[in-house]
Amino acid sequence: MDVGWRRVLLAVAAILLVVGAGAAYVVGVVEDSSPQVQAGSAEPDLMFVELADGRSRVQETSLADPSGRNDTDLQCQRVYRSSGTTVCLRLAGPNVYAAEVSRGGKVLATVPLPGVPSRAKVSKSGNVVSWTSFVTGDSYLVPGGFSTRTGYYDVRTGKSVDSLEHFTAEVEGAVLTAQDANYWGLTVADDDNTFYATLASGGYTWLVKGDLAAERVVSQRRDAECPSISPDGTKVAYKKRIGRLGPWDLAVLDLASGEELRLPGTAGVDDQATWLDGGRVAFAAVPKDAKLAAIHVVPVDGSRDAEILVRDATSPSPI
Repeated sequence: MDVGWRRVLLAVAAILLVVGAGAAYVVGVVEDSSPQVQAGSAEPDLMFVELADGRSRVQETSLADPSGRNDTDLQCQRVYRSSGTTVCLRLAGPNVYAAEVSRGGKVLATVPLPGVPSRAKVSKSGNVVSWTSFVTGDSYLVPGGFSTRTGYYDVRTGKSVDSLEHFTAEVEGAVLTAQDANYWGLTVADDDNTFYATLASGGYTWLVKGDLAAERVVSQRRDAECPSISPDGTKVAYKKRIGRLGPWDLAVLDLASGEELRLPGTAGVDDQATWLDGGRVAFAAVPKDAKLAAIHVVPVDGSRDAEILVRDATSPSPI
């Protein structure tokens, strides 16, 4: 092959290399500019209060992939959302707290609280918001050694009730006349009227079933605290002491049969459980290897122990 043809072939080869490199560059740019799927980017369906930085930021994650967290614009000590209604129990000033109720991003009401936020719920319809706050003390550990106030807000009417203590209470067949009646952990059924709560008096606690319109409660059984009604209204989860003054674990009561089932791996819980669906509840508890609480999940059929879902977090709420 003469020198002229060799030069032509080398020039063609060089042109092909340049074209190939350009095509590779274009493909690389297209690939780099395409949307990337990040870890934890599944659609969020759980919100909670983050604890690690002490700012009480409300974050969201996915039950299917809780490795990612998304910030919201809320800062709350307790939070809960249902059917578009959100309640945020938050600091409203130096040592002053309030329950902020919103729907669709619009604040409907801000209700002053008489103490430190403790529990928060919203009924399935989003119509009735409830809360509990500590008035004195900061622990449920000693029955009668603390005081709470439990109230609710009706989104439909704007009615706000700051305490249940004026409700008529029938306890074990007799009207309770003691002055030390104390309520906490209000959970409202899907009729937006029937509710369950804890009533304490004389060092004892009862699960009570109530009627908001009639302002009346009737005791159902002893030693059941911080109840939470299931989405279908057939079961109630609550914490129950192990022994007279021991720690609590979670139990689930079948309302039709009266059968109570203790849930394994929940010893040490001090929270109002949250139903994620008909088969699982979430709650906050401090793991043995940690200083801060973590959100745990446990099946309500007792088939396995509770497992940690989100560390350094509390106040779980399904979205």
